[in-house]
Amino acid sequence: MRALGIDFGLKRVGLAISDRSGILVSPYLTLERTTRDALFEAIIEIIRQESVEAIVVGLPLSMDGEDTLTTRQARNFAQSLGRRTDLPIHLADERLTSAQAEEELNAADLRGTKRKMALDSQAAVIILRTWLENALSS
Repeated sequence: MRALGIDFGLKRVGLAISDRSGILVSPYLTLERTTRDALFEAIIEIIRQESVEAIVVGLPLSMDGEDTLTTRQARNFAQSLGRRTDLPIHLADERLTSAQAEEELNAADLRGTKRKMALDSQAAVIILRTWLENALSS
């Protein structure tokens, strides 16, 4: 199953995509947010171009598992995306993915502007990879 992982943010939205087998996950793109409509149009076009079959949106829960303002914004984003596509949309706990993405980018010795743009898509990789591993093991 080809899946799209989304690390939702107010300034940038990181995307990652799996291969058709749902085993390998790669960073895809980081979208700079301009307008809500432009964001959804870009995502829908990627879904079409890449023949995506499922979407996984990171859910930024607090460390104690509670909803925050950002959690509600991510849920609203997922619901709005759901009104624009018939694909299944899954929410995945993304606690600590940014820290893990930072570690992975440190290991790759990525610096500067490239690092800033790569951070969101790398977080999306972690969100999608974790969700796929859990989906395959259940």
